Amino acid sequence: MTATAPRPTPPASTPDPAPDPTLAGAGLPIATGAVTARDLWHRTRHHRGLATGTVLILVLATLAALAIPLLLGAVVDVVARNRPSDQLPWIIAGLVAATLAQGVLYGLGAWGVGRLGELVMADLRESVVERALAVPVADVEQAGTGDLVARACSDVDAVSEAMRDAIPETVGPALLIALTIVGLATLDWRLALAGLAAAPIQIFAARWYLRRSRPIYRAERVAEGARSQRLHASVTGARTVRALRLGGTHGEAIVGSSRRAVDLAISASSVRARFFSMLNAAELLGLSVVLLVSFPLVRDGSITVGAATAAALYFYRLFDPIGALLSELDTVQSAGAALARLVGVTTLPAPAERARTVEHAPSLGVRLAGVSFAYDPARVVLHDVDLVVRAGERVALVGPSGAGKTTVAKLVAGIHEAGRGRVEVGGVDVRELDRAQLARLVTLVTQEVHVFAGPLRADLHLARPDADDPQLRAALERVGARGWVDLLPDGLDTVVGDGGHRLSPTEAQQLALARLVLADPAIAVLDEATAEAGSAGATVLEAAATEAVAGRTAIVIAHRLTQAATADRVVVLERGRVVEDGTHDELLAGGGVYAELWAAWSADRAH
Repeated sequence: MTATAPRPTPPASTPDPAPDPTLAGAGLPIATGAVTARDLWHRTRHHRGLATGTVLILVLATLAALAIPLLLGAVVDVVARNRPSDQLPWIIAGLVAATLAQGVLYGLGAWGVGRLGELVMADLRESVVERALAVPVADVEQAGTGDLVARACSDVDAVSEAMRDAIPETVGPALLIALTIVGLATLDWRLALAGLAAAPIQIFAARWYLRRSRPIYRAERVAEGARSQRLHASVTGARTVRALRLGGTHGEAIVGSSRRAVDLAISASSVRARFFSMLNAAELLGLSVVLLVSFPLVRDGSITVGAATAAALYFYRLFDPIGALLSELDTVQSAGAALARLVGVTTLPAPAERARTVEHAPSLGVRLAGVSFAYDPARVVLHDVDLVVRAGERVALVGPSGAGKTTVAKLVAGIHEAGRGRVEVGGVDVRELDRAQLARLVTLVTQEVHVFAGPLRADLHLARPDADDPQLRAALERVGARGWVDLLPDGLDTVVGDGGHRLSPTEAQQLALARLVLADPAIAVLDEATAEAGSAGATVLEAAATEAVAGRTAIVIAHRLTQAATADRVVVLERGRVVEDGTHDELLAGGGVYAELWAAWSADRAH
């Protein structure tokens, strides 16, 4: 992004909003400046050849730019002598050559800086995605998925824009400023000192701007993350929001977080406008001092009129690079805050290496021994749960809402770790099991399935990349989805998801179950995987789920008790404890909690 004029400034009496302390530590970690700089330097070193070549090209471009004022000064001296000179054609040729060289070399240098920035950014993006996927899902959920989405979208865009536009606009001017001071010194050391007259004001302005803008930009990024989190929560939970008539409350929360972000943007604009005013004053002072110093030097013969002209041109030519460099601090500051948030994701502690493995089998047993779990110390969800699921057995977990059924599912899948006790898969504690193998051994399918945007074939290949079309169709056939897939306009090549063919809730769940079949885990955990279907699709999905888990160990959290009735065993959870365990018929005969749930379920179906 090239330097632009500041946006309209609010009234001077408008205070600069201080960073919201409640947001400063929200979400995922934010890297410090030192950590961010080290990370950027480390990634740049991987491309040292490109970096070295780019710097060399920019230095040559700057030298060509510095030659132009000297050559113009030589023209002035020739004219001042008022007599023909054989040097004039050569001077003109030198001007043309220097101008062309400056343009070509700056173009190459800008390309090199942009290329280097994109390579570094690509490396950083991959690291962010890799670490985000490696971090336990529970940690991401606790921080807020909206925060991670904001970093992966708006923060990446901010840094990419700076890498593409702002960085090339600052590297060249920075070199030009430094070498121009050297050029002034070669004319006369007093001219160099005169050229530095504006530096105190510029340094003060830059320090003033950085001191005030850095916390504002950091707070603005955090506020945008909070806004994304609230918006994401409201959109994903739209049905619940409408059902509970919480639209007004959620709307006020979104408006509040948006107003916070807008206030910070206005504050940044005010600071930026005052910053540019200081720069204009510095330019006026600096050029005036250079001209005043040049006059006595020309009069006593210390320098020529051409040298004085070159000095004035040197300083005048600094207006644009200094303005570009300092004005780009706006973009660089914003990108720096975004970069710190991205690097913060990469600083998340990597999960500990787990060396233990389990010999793969068509089905494996699951055992929970004395398992307790709490999302926070004041909210214990599971209390000393003991549960054994034999290899190949299908066990239904039932119980009232909040009983801990989903927590059990996430513990078995390795999403959460037990606070106390052991969760074993194939006889090995999941905390000791290699994560990659655990992901292959246990597949969790929830009621909130996602249809990835793109061809249906690519969606299925997520579970098994090497599957051919017959295998894909066999998996779809197994879950009863082959019929509607064959009716799609382009079959497996039909684009589904956002912007493509919209799948019904039943079709989306069948697609998720087909991915389960293709993944072929030893253990399948279905967390109310048929709950999103209406009454018409319930029978279809229950049959699909039964086929998908056939031949493997299955834990089915049953939203519809007809699934429990066909399971090998039913385990009833209540208030985080196992209160009943037996077959469907045994528990009905016992007249306990399950019998009451079944009676209520049957009465509801009758109506």
